[in-house]
Amino acid sequence: MLRETQVELVNRVLGYIDNRTTQMNERVYLNDVSTYTSLEQARLERQKFFNEMPQFFTMSCQLPDPGDYFADDLGGVPILVVRGRDGIARAFLNVCRHRGAKVASGTGKGQRAFVCPYHGWTYNTEGGLVALTPPGGFEGLTCAERSLTPLPLAEGHGMIWVLPNPGAGFDLDQMLGGLAPELANYNMGSFVPYKSGIISKPMNWKLVLDTFLETWHVATLHKATVAPIFQPNVNAYDAFGRNGRLIIPRRSFKDMKGKPESEWDVPRHSAIVYTLFPNTLMVWQGKHLETWRSFPAGDGANSCVTEATLYLPKIPETEKEIEYGERNMKLLLDTVEEEDFPVATDIHMGAHTPAQRYTTFGRNEPGLQHYHRTVREALGLPDTVNAA
Repeated sequence: MLRETQVELVNRVLGYIDNRTTQMNERVYLNDVSTYTSLEQARLERQKFFNEMPQFFTMSCQLPDPGDYFADDLGGVPILVVRGRDGIARAFLNVCRHRGAKVASGTGKGQRAFVCPYHGWTYNTEGGLVALTPPGGFEGLTCAERSLTPLPLAEGHGMIWVLPNPGAGFDLDQMLGGLAPELANYNMGSFVPYKSGIISKPMNWKLVLDTFLETWHVATLHKATVAPIFQPNVNAYDAFGRNGRLIIPRRSFKDMKGKPESEWDVPRHSAIVYTLFPNTLMVWQGKHLETWRSFPAGDGANSCVTEATLYLPKIPETEKEIEYGERNMKLLLDTVEEEDFPVATDIHMGAHTPAQRYTTFGRNEPGLQHYHRTVREALGLPDTVNAA
């Protein structure tokens, strides 16, 4: 994180702590519960967010060397990203040009070619079809016109973003809305992936992001797990275009008071939640990084699938380093699966009842207000309402 940003944030957050307050929006925001239940809105989201909009796909460290690849279809589109022999990462529809089977699954290292498991058509790491086989079986066709279908990809600041449909390229820094210099400062390209987990739940995919966008619930819902780590009911939120950054100060945050500005270290004394629109959370946790990608499943409104990945600064070698990775992977999964997501599924069930037309986002929940306003703006839907 940039030094000038840290100085501003420390002064702001220490002010909240000293005055026993937090960041407040001007008004309460009423969020229509149909955002979680409407099949029409779910259809729009699939079209605009998960087909027409670039999305965070993975960290660059997932495929550091030529031949490394990552295949994924959580968003409903089978995508293959591979680093070519020239070191350039490329994205393709993971669809064989013969009969449409996937040519790769999961992750891999040092792959020289991708062989379709159905009939053996083979593609190089640049997506080119190597040979039309069997000889004479496809007279009149050429390898070039049966290469894998490329997708627009942008790599920068340790991240890989992909547009799930063929089309024109896109500007990653423009997508980040001003966050690029800050994210680049973390040197995320030097991290290594540790472990991933897949979580499926009967709830709307946006409720996963809601879980991370306010801190008021920490003291009650997480009182036995992470509440002792954080300052109660204090957060600082800033919007960056459609994206956002939420600072959740640890109890040690106030120890910076009275120390020279040169010693102020916001990442060390905070959990920092970045919302990368439309569906990704990047969480900085002092010594490690988490990414959470949430996708609609089923009819798009009533179930979701989420990928959570833990990244470490280096490959763990010592017993202490391995224990750190295992402990934090367990903590991040247990906290959401046993505490956050059961409540979120209750919220989703409640949204289907006539109990209320709106869920209420308080003045002290600016992250939720910004995210849901942005969802509606991006879908071309009218804003909901502010409370009087």
